[in-house]
Amino acid sequence: VQLQASGGGLVQPGESLRLSCAASRSIVSFNAIGWYRQAPGKAREWVAQITSGGTTTCSDSVKGRFTISRDNAKNTVYLQMNLLNSADTAVYYCVAWSSSTPPYWGQGTQVTVSS
Repeated sequence: VQLQASGGGLVQPGESLRLSCAASRSIVSFNAIGWYRQAPGKAREWVAQITSGGTTTCSDSVKGRFTISRDNAKNTVYLQMNLLNSADTAVYYCVAWSSSTPPYWGQGTQVTVSS
């Protein structure tokens, strides 16, 4: 299984970005797909996830600003990030959970929020 994350970049505070995670197989075959992030010098932090049934959850630190969604036909999960601030600067990783294997991790995509 391959997870291809994309969409990162450099933005100013208050701006938006949309990250994409394209999977090499049907995303509904996973129990859930989500995003983690890791800022310099900090532990990896769970951000949001969407289950195979479509239930979405996100961390308190991004609630109200970030939205996770998916396009089953494209086998792609999205993370819409609004009102970005410097605390959101991190490498963002896509991860897929399956009941029979360890989680699958994609490569990271860098998000930098700076004026």
